[in-house]
Amino acid sequence: MSWIKAIEDYRNFLVLEKSLSGNSVSAYLTDLRKLQQFAESKGVEPESLQRTDLEEFLAQLHDMGLNKRSQSRVLSGVRGFFKYLLLEEVIDNDPTELIDSPKIGRKLPEVLSVAEIDAMELAIDLSKPDGHRNKAIIETLYSCGLRVSELVSLRLTDLFFNDGFIRVIGKGDKERLVPIGTKAINDIGIYLLQRNQPSTRINPESRNVVFLNRWGRQLTREMVFTIIKKYAKLAGIKKNISPHTLRHSFATHLVEGGADLRAVQEMLGHESIQTTEIYTHLDKQYLRETIMMFHPHK
Repeated sequence: MSWIKAIEDYRNFLVLEKSLSGNSVSAYLTDLRKLQQFAESKGVEPESLQRTDLEEFLAQLHDMGLNKRSQSRVLSGVRGFFKYLLLEEVIDNDPTELIDSPKIGRKLPEVLSVAEIDAMELAIDLSKPDGHRNKAIIETLYSCGLRVSELVSLRLTDLFFNDGFIRVIGKGDKERLVPIGTKAINDIGIYLLQRNQPSTRINPESRNVVFLNRWGRQLTREMVFTIIKKYAKLAGIKKNISPHTLRHSFATHLVEGGADLRAVQEMLGHESIQTTEIYTHLDKQYLRETIMMFHPHK
């Protein structure tokens, strides 16, 4: 079986059988195509791939500068692919079975302080056409702890400002209600007033979408990344941040303030409490830094 056919069949399996989102499928296939490119350069088809080939492939990823976390992610996607081929009886043995994942430590996510988030918002020129939109984006990501995919998918019909909630469609199309604060409500409200001016052009297909680009279409995830990077730089923030950093900051600040971990789990849309527990580690780190800075017997 050719790589093209095997990957296309696997894509259909992920979409139809596993019901994965387009973003998840795209991420899996992007990593899988790295292996395809490597194997095709050696003239090896999927059913002929051996453990030694995979070890050579992983070594190549290392030589290309891919860190252990990224190598582990690629290998995880490759394992899923070969388990599928085994299930479909395309192969008799799984070449990934005896491959160990690269050992990686638990990396704590980057977090912004409240002052840094305020500095990002103050760096926005509100006289520009996209100023109020960008301020609303930053405030909504931080105030509600949204994933970037959840933010760009937000609809006008998901806003329940009178009740103080927004409806969020998360991973696996799972729906949750997330509290939204007065500041975010005000920022979105100002942006929507500006957006709904008669002179603003809105694509008919995007009329119900909250955050639009200059052409009146749904904002992309990539554009949100660009916006966050831009204002972090203008605010003089040296940390390597992304939209997800605001989500991490949301959760960390809640835990630091004494919020119940189960409530934070619910707001983040985490399946497992173990995923949310990383923020207790961040909280301990914060406490240690506070003691080291202020305690007289540090």
